[in-house]
Amino acid sequence: MIDETAEEIAEMRTHSASAVAVKAARALEDLLDDEFPTVEEYVRALERNSSALRRASPSHASLVTTQHEIVAAVADADIETVAAAKERTRAAIDAVVERIETGKHEAATAVAEELADGTTLLTHDYSTTALEAIETAAEGGASLDVYVTESRPRYMGRRTARRLAEVERVRATLIVDGAAGHYMDEVDEVLLGMDCIVDDFLYNRVGTYPIAAVADDADVPVVVTGSSAKLVDGGGFRFENDYRTLTEVLLEPPEGFDVENPAYDATPVDLLDRVVTDAGVRQF
Repeated sequence: MIDETAEEIAEMRTHSASAVAVKAARALEDLLDDEFPTVEEYVRALERNSSALRRASPSHASLVTTQHEIVAAVADADIETVAAAKERTRAAIDAVVERIETGKHEAATAVAEELADGTTLLTHDYSTTALEAIETAAEGGASLDVYVTESRPRYMGRRTARRLAEVERVRATLIVDGAAGHYMDEVDEVLLGMDCIVDDFLYNRVGTYPIAAVADDADVPVVVTGSSAKLVDGGGFRFENDYRTLTEVLLEPPEGFDVENPAYDATPVDLLDRVVTDAGVRQF
């Protein structure tokens, strides 16, 4: 399962950054069923498999940091038996998953409380936290209009639109990425998830930066939400962009020109109005 999970993460079959971190953490549970003669060999296997999961998506800060956290919980402890090492691993995994999932829910709840009836939103990509915020607000009685960008080239916005189409009191409209500026004057707020925020930049699905820049020019607030596990202040983490295969953009080989397909872009935080996480609200 660990190899399969790493492959799935690398191919981006799991879209949400939080879901990626949770899936990677749970994948390490496979080691709990294997036999190891010594604690040292178990720790080496844990480190090796965790490294494979991190390499599958080094741009996901929450995946990288939580994997390091799980390994450190075992490797840095004075553990005498393999059984005790496995128990400590299980506890570390459960703690990571609980923090991410609780953090997402608390962040979504905080955003939902701010979404008034009649609000028009624009969202990009597929963020489970942003989706939960919209669903929670609608369940509380707010009627919302939501413009959803397609999020090319993988069209993850289509998945967002389909999910919102099932929510009462939400009217979703799917638009092409380049039309965000065209509809911005109808938007009260841009609501985005995040892959991570490192120092002074929000790293999120490519296309986020131009949306934030247009919103700033139109004086439309940009609100970013997610688990506080995605906030990275120092700690040695360095964001590495993921350059996807050109076949996501063109089915036929390019002749006489190059194709670039970055998965993420960097948005300066001074283009954001606020970031809402389980740790509170950070204003910019």
